[in-house]
Amino acid sequence: MTAVQQSGPDEPRGGRPGRGGRGGSPPGSRRPGASGPPGGKAFGDRAAWFLVLPALLPILVLSVGPLLYGIALAFTDAQSGRTRSTQWIGTLNFQDLLHDTLFWDSFRIGLIWAAGVTIPQFLLALGLALLLNQNLRMRWLARALAIIPWAMPEVVVGIMWRLVYNPDAGILNETVRDLGLGDGRDWLTGLATALPAVILVGVWAGMPQTTVALLAGLQNTPRELHEAAALDGAGAWRRFRTVTWPAIKPIALAISALNLIWNFNSFALVYVLTSGGPGGRTRLPMLFAYEEAFRYGQFGYAAAMGCVMVAVISVLLALYLVGRLRGGVDR
Repeated sequence: MTAVQQSGPDEPRGGRPGRGGRGGSPPGSRRPGASGPPGGKAFGDRAAWFLVLPALLPILVLSVGPLLYGIALAFTDAQSGRTRSTQWIGTLNFQDLLHDTLFWDSFRIGLIWAAGVTIPQFLLALGLALLLNQNLRMRWLARALAIIPWAMPEVVVGIMWRLVYNPDAGILNETVRDLGLGDGRDWLTGLATALPAVILVGVWAGMPQTTVALLAGLQNTPRELHEAAALDGAGAWRRFRTVTWPAIKPIALAISALNLIWNFNSFALVYVLTSGGPGGRTRLPMLFAYEEAFRYGQFGYAAAMGCVMVAVISVLLALYLVGRLRGGVDR
């Protein structure tokens, strides 16, 4: 029989490395690949929250807080006046909204406005971006001029276009008279022309932002792909359909979804141009809620309208995110 040699008192016995007191590192020592003191991850998390907090506080105070307060206000009968007490009325405001034809008319006008601005805005911006992506002379000047409407405040844009649409001395009516097409008309107060006139201004004011986004996507498209497609005999339309559009499609979907949401929430531009008139033909949902709150003092009812609009925007965002996720899976 072979005798089993026993280890001495100072000689470690066999065992799995890394367990204190058994053939590995002594107790309290770190593994070879470890770095930083114990609890370093927790300290890093606290430091990250400390750095994010200055940017997070304004969002909580100026966005999340008012949103939650507005949702709570929608379930009360809050009205203007210091001496009037506010009572909890549950869903009564929302029940009244279901039968408020004026609100649903404004909602319909808001959808027409959002679609009527977003679709032409995207098509015109796409054409302008394709043009500015070419090797044109003085291209830098054209790009600078293209973003001027974006740099102007909405109030200034509204005032400027009110002068353009002025029935007596506006540039548009003067042009119509010079061309012998009639005596002109009052574009912003006509029942048939007010909404199209406002939509035109919305397209002009928002097109530069979409153009810049699409132009950035076009510049990131490798030119080698266009050259290879041209060598294969592909025409301009086929190159756009097979090379350009797949490259800018994610940007196009993102900017279109954002434009739809922004346009649906428009307020300042339409307020300056028409204040919702004539006869409510340009009264967007935001304008209707503003009037209910600050003209008639129905804060609770206006807050209920805001909740409905937030729900609609949330649905649009959810549809966009679902589409993006499915697109990512398909790719």
